[in-house]
Amino acid sequence: MLRLLVWAALLLGCCHGRFVVEKNSLKVTAPDDLKGTYECAIGNFGVPQYGGTMVGFVAYPKANKKACKSFDDFDISYKAKPGAFPTFLLVDRGDCYFTKKAWNAQNAGAAAILVADDKDEPLITMDTPEESGTADYLENITIPSALITKSFGDRLKKAIDNGDMVNVNLDWREALPHPDERVEYEFWTNSNDECGPKCDSQIDFVKSFKGAAQVLEKKGYTEFTPHYITWYCPDAFTLSKQCKSQCINHGRYCAPDPEQDFSKGYDGKDVVVQNLRQVCVFKVAKEHKKPWLWWDYVTDFAIRCPMKEKKYTKECADGVIKSLGLDHKAIDKCIGDPDADEENPVLKAEQDAQIGKGSRGDVTILPTLVINNRQYRGKLDKGAVLKALCAGFRETTEPAVCLSEDIQTNECLENNGGCWQDKAANITACKDTFRGRVCECPVVKGVKFVGDGYTHCEASGSGRCEINNGGCWKETKNGRTYSACTNIQDDGCKCPDGFKGDGKHRCEDIDECKERIACQCKECKCKNTWGSYECGCSGGLLYMREHDTCISKNGATETGWGFLWAIFFGLVAAGIGGYAVYKYRIRRYMDSEIRAIMAQYMPLDNQGDVQSHSHHIEM
Repeated sequence: MLRLLVWAALLLGCCHGRFVVEKNSLKVTAPDDLKGTYECAIGNFGVPQYGGTMVGFVAYPKANKKACKSFDDFDISYKAKPGAFPTFLLVDRGDCYFTKKAWNAQNAGAAAILVADDKDEPLITMDTPEESGTADYLENITIPSALITKSFGDRLKKAIDNGDMVNVNLDWREALPHPDERVEYEFWTNSNDECGPKCDSQIDFVKSFKGAAQVLEKKGYTEFTPHYITWYCPDAFTLSKQCKSQCINHGRYCAPDPEQDFSKGYDGKDVVVQNLRQVCVFKVAKEHKKPWLWWDYVTDFAIRCPMKEKKYTKECADGVIKSLGLDHKAIDKCIGDPDADEENPVLKAEQDAQIGKGSRGDVTILPTLVINNRQYRGKLDKGAVLKALCAGFRETTEPAVCLSEDIQTNECLENNGGCWQDKAANITACKDTFRGRVCECPVVKGVKFVGDGYTHCEASGSGRCEINNGGCWKETKNGRTYSACTNIQDDGCKCPDGFKGDGKHRCEDIDECKERIACQCKECKCKNTWGSYECGCSGGLLYMREHDTCISKNGATETGWGFLWAIFFGLVAAGIGGYAVYKYRIRRYMDSEIRAIMAQYMPLDNQGDVQSHSHHIEM
């Protein structure tokens, strides 16, 4: 099947597609003449430690150099003794499958296998064998594998022959991008269940990973998309028996015959239609904001509608769709007419997505996971894939499942990761992450701590005194509690009134009596208390704190009443005076208004005299 898919990819990709080899770093730390960082290709089996590193030393066997036979036959063991470095076994390419070499190396006790190419060429991806019956051990390979170039392999062998200890660090931390708090991933799969071990591993993976995938999707940690590979039949063969049995839409979308036998069982076109149905199930479920139902459909279909039981039919698929409450009509509309001589937009989009873009190469191997636009390499296993997904989150944003003991080691458990902590308040700056740990001042109950995270962190802002009293001094004595922390200040500690000290570790009571700060009048009697003082007066006198003086109780009473009477009479006098002024001003105003009115209607005395004089005639 792989050969058919590769041929299809060549037809689809032609000039602009390409297969990208996913790589990780191999760093040599000794000997000096080999120090440096080298690239190696991640094998498509085993369990790469995505997001992590492995340290070990390289061993090259004197016998069984291609690792095609069991090392037990040569009485060779690479099991590390307690406290010793793990062994990375270097073997030569050729004579047997890559997976066989890895299996033999693992059984011999190696922690990882490095395969040196046997010719000078660019790095390739080591894949699992296609032939059925050869993969009995495939699911049990757990060590990581890497292919290195011939020239680098020759240098390693030479150093080992010279007696040098070659120390190596395998680094997968940057094998996957991890830009933000959400991981986008694709699963390129197939509904065919008669293609041997690869088909079996696909459905086993879907069944085991379904729960984790659905939880991550429902909580928004991931964005998942399923994809299916199809190839097209060349125009010259569209009417051939092979294309008619393997293709729909007149040769536009094809899949290999499930049994590789055109005379029996289901045809490739049946697989294409079911692949299309699974894509449409996802599209319709996503439109209803339930994309995770794809996992239920694929799992249930594999259980209820297997090819071996002759149930790989539309009727069986419709039963699964109905049981999940999906929109049956919308799915049929999405599928369209498989016999139409025209493009199917859904399958055309799948073919376009198969071509690599950016950092991602063409998808030519089934099954394939693409995580954050990088193709996953390694065992198709729940734990291994979950580790790879966790490596795709920006550090400190991983979901809780990525921090479980089964996935990673909690570095904060030993010596608090070397970070700041307040044991009394049970607060720490150590934050466990999938890739390790970070020392970052925490936020506790809405209160932010500030500092370098390594040597100190201090509560800051409103509410800081609620968390361990803001790291300030606080003490209770004789039923009274005093604190050097105040929410008004953003940071720092200040002893309250009546105390002196640094405010952080200590505040001591000030003896106001001894230091003659208060209660200093002649008749005063001073008594120091914790955080304050008490003043009294001799001879029955009354102490006035604001004036720091003693006065007679009777005199104080008389003076008090006299003062009140003075205020009362003063207010009365002010009222009478104000009223008199008011009456005077209103009367003057009224007089001026009356005179103005009378002047308009009655001549004044002097005006009458003038007028009479002007009309007098002498006879």
